[in-house]
Amino acid sequence: MIESPDRTPLPREFFDRPVLEVAPELLGCTLARLTEDGPIELRLTEVEAYAGELDPGSHAFRGRTARNDVMFGPPGHAYVYFTYGMWHCLNVVCGPEGTASGILLRAGEIRVGSELARKRRFSARHDKELAKGPARLATALDVDRTLNGTDLCTGPPAPLSLLTGTPPRLDQVRNGPRTGVGGDGAHHPWRYWIDTDPTVSPYRAHAPRRRAT
Repeated sequence: MIESPDRTPLPREFFDRPVLEVAPELLGCTLARLTEDGPIELRLTEVEAYAGELDPGSHAFRGRTARNDVMFGPPGHAYVYFTYGMWHCLNVVCGPEGTASGILLRAGEIRVGSELARKRRFSARHDKELAKGPARLATALDVDRTLNGTDLCTGPPAPLSLLTGTPPRLDQVRNGPRTGVGGDGAHHPWRYWIDTDPTVSPYRAHAPRRRAT
């Protein structure tokens, strides 16, 4: 039996804190997406923290651009980016305005609307794979750049919101290096996940791209 989650929208103050405080507390929270076809909701099981201009792994490390402008705005808003020419990824802005900290939403367990998610994630063999990884999560929830800048604190019927949900036990929370991050940020243990949860994505170390010869 699935425990009924708390559906209180997370307040702005929740996100207006240091990113390393916010990130582990997002585990177990509910990400609610209202699509044209109906609602999809998932319980977050994996996230990664990025500490703005202080973090070599962050999109904001080299300063403000048109692409990352939302990261420098007020906390509690969605930062959606397009990567590898084919995938979207969803982040939530954290910390005081101007610090550009953010949390990548990496994986979750879909608890409402799995039939809608399967229409977009038709290659998934099992429901546990529907949102297993940041690109899969965004695809399953029909998240793209049109949602960049969305306020996540208003709650449904907003198109995208974060709700309190059901937190894991403290002994279930793990942390380690972020997936695919290289250079000076490679070893920061800023990836957080719920231990043994089958929806958590596998860790992959950074693999430098080879230049064509």
